[in-house]
Amino acid sequence: MGAASMLTLLLTHPLEFRTLVQYKVWHEPKRDITAPSEHATSGWDRPSMQRCWYFLDQTSRSFSGVIKELNGDLARVVCLFYLVLRGLDTIEDDMTLSDEKKQPILRQFHKLAVTPGWTFTECGPNEKDRQLLVEWTVVSEELNRLDPRYLDIILDITEKMETGMADFAHKAATTNEKYVETIDEYNLYCHYVAGLVGEGLTRFWSASGKEAEWLGEQLELSNAMGTMLQKTNIIRDFREDADENRFFWPREIWGREAYGKAVGGRPGFTEMTQMHQPGNEKQALWVQSGMIVDVLGHACDSLDYLRLLKEQSVFCFCAIPQTMAMATLSLCFMNYEMFQRNIKIRKAEAASLIMRSTNPRDVAYIFRDYSRRIHARAVPEDPNFIKLSVACGKIEQWCERNYPSFVRLGSVSGNVQFDPYDMRSKVVEAAQVRDREILREKRLQELREKQPNAVADRKGAADTSIGELIFYVGTAFLIVFAVGMGATWLLLQYMGNA
Repeated sequence: MGAASMLTLLLTHPLEFRTLVQYKVWHEPKRDITAPSEHATSGWDRPSMQRCWYFLDQTSRSFSGVIKELNGDLARVVCLFYLVLRGLDTIEDDMTLSDEKKQPILRQFHKLAVTPGWTFTECGPNEKDRQLLVEWTVVSEELNRLDPRYLDIILDITEKMETGMADFAHKAATTNEKYVETIDEYNLYCHYVAGLVGEGLTRFWSASGKEAEWLGEQLELSNAMGTMLQKTNIIRDFREDADENRFFWPREIWGREAYGKAVGGRPGFTEMTQMHQPGNEKQALWVQSGMIVDVLGHACDSLDYLRLLKEQSVFCFCAIPQTMAMATLSLCFMNYEMFQRNIKIRKAEAASLIMRSTNPRDVAYIFRDYSRRIHARAVPEDPNFIKLSVACGKIEQWCERNYPSFVRLGSVSGNVQFDPYDMRSKVVEAAQVRDREILREKRLQELREKQPNAVADRKGAADTSIGELIFYVGTAFLIVFAVGMGATWLLLQYMGNA
């Protein structure tokens, strides 16, 4: 942002200005991939890898920053993984290529990607990432340098993804069906283009040794992570995709007759373009609500996945996009501007989420706060009102079960504190007292079993100590009394003689 933009932000949104200043002053990159000490893992000393980092910045500015902060060689591995999938996606999205041309390239892309000297120059001139394929030799060179444990994962995921993409592209080209029909078909598409990305990344974490080996087998959770991001992007990018004649929302949701009946007995939509036409605002918002309910169903699985991570850079890499997805869902919900233009969360909000998404507890509370905002804007006439309330309630329930709100951590000491105004605090405190008593009795019992006479000796010693105390106190009292009486007698004698 330029000086003029920052000044305008200061005058119009002073709190956001403060957040951005805090981010620029206090948030420092975890690593600098260009530093000589990082060359061994980042590959910056090689021109081919430098070019790969350049393409990463050009194709994904949102993910580029968090990828570069991954520790060790994971940053380079994920960078190349992303470029491979971006290249595959570029061919699949290019509407200037015929299906006959696409199919053989898509179905063998996992082999072409590592073929020395292979490039692709036939993408349309308006395809924004075509240059990546034109200069693919730098990517293939770096791929062939990778450790086989990483390269095998990249090629396996690419092969699975290319098969799914080729199937969907072929169906669209041969049947002239431009819409996804069912929710199951929608879920399958999101699995191919995003769930598999989550699987590949999770396998990277395990293969690197930075996370547990069994984490790579948590396919359901990793799929939920990727699917949630993809579905959020599909909702947000509705107008951009519609303008390019691309439609990913399933007819099973947007074509429901219940949404038309809820606005005066209208029929359900028959074309997705009807949603951004004047007069259809409320019915379109009901459709949008149904799409968001579908996404929120993945939230708890995503939180479960994040709780399993132990390496900080890996956690931040996974958590930041998830919290931004929740912020995006909150921004889109009941916001008809989404159907008119492409909307995004504000930079200050994104900066705040980056700074706050550092541990599972805070991320869970971010999910909870945004789900509350969504539910606060829900209206009873929405046909999805009950389903939406249940979805938001599940997030609330997950947070209370795993990170109860009455338990607080000291901001400096980190000590556990309990909210004195919450009745659950008294229950916990009473339980702690009971546990201490049980522990004390247990220790005494163990002592009785190990040294049968020790307890009796302690009791006798305690009785003796009490008797001695009484004797000493009584003796002291008698001495004080005698001294007092003697002083009184002397005083009376003195006064009598006077």
